[in-house]
Amino acid sequence: MDDLERLADEIERAETVVAFTGAGISAPSGVPTFRGEDGVWERFDEGQFTYGRFRRDPEGFWADRLELHEAMFGDGYEPNVAHEALASLGAADHLDAIITQNTDGLHERTLPADEAQTNEERQNDTGINFDEGNRNGSDTDRDAETTLLELHGNAHRAVCAMCSRRIDAKEARERVVAGELPPTCDCGGTYKPDVVLFGEQLPGATLQRARSLARESDVFLAIGSSLVVEPAASLPRAASSTGATLGIVNLESTPCDDATEIVHREDVTAALPELEALLLE
Repeated sequence: MDDLERLADEIERAETVVAFTGAGISAPSGVPTFRGEDGVWERFDEGQFTYGRFRRDPEGFWADRLELHEAMFGDGYEPNVAHEALASLGAADHLDAIITQNTDGLHERTLPADEAQTNEERQNDTGINFDEGNRNGSDTDRDAETTLLELHGNAHRAVCAMCSRRIDAKEARERVVAGELPPTCDCGGTYKPDVVLFGEQLPGATLQRARSLARESDVFLAIGSSLVVEPAASLPRAASSTGATLGIVNLESTPCDDATEIVHREDVTAALPELEALLLE
């Protein structure tokens, strides 16, 4: 039995399965990574995209943010077969939750609108209701629900720093292009990209939920992540501490490999469809 077959067997027997994804699952879609060769921070100064700079110089921050957004998302991109495989596993009740470090919104686009992080969960983080009309979703009917937690936010939304109202980030960018620097909310607050900037803490309720899901999991899959960015990288260890089977699908080695039951070295766009076939055949 090879490692993917072992992983499929563990998932078949599990009650709760959680997937944790990093940049490696979106790179095949054309989304550039932040670090490494040809990474975004090779072309941009990450020090210009801090929360401190947003507070101190929102006009300059937003002017630079337009250029960064164009570099990251200007060519457009679509979910790839790895995203689709996870969505299919969720629909077949083989996957209960996806926790992602990515801000590209690709997981969200493969799940029905009501299966991403719920309105109630967003309200726990922000104290306000999220406008469901701003969320993208698949039209495909799904029998099972898959929780999606976007640990670092979603670059396709903007949030008011004062009242927490959210809008489509495209609207905020269009305002900037039209000369509204910075883009402001009706309450007088300034919109910021709905992502965790350098110098910001992860939303407490979302991180707590992610840790709870990790501890409750019977199988925890780390997919396309180097597992070096904290606190998200601590999630596999949280799962392991309560007896979960750890599976890592990644091209490169990670700090968690030695403590992991199953390590599979393959491109995620090949490995995840293979895993899907084993479970859904």
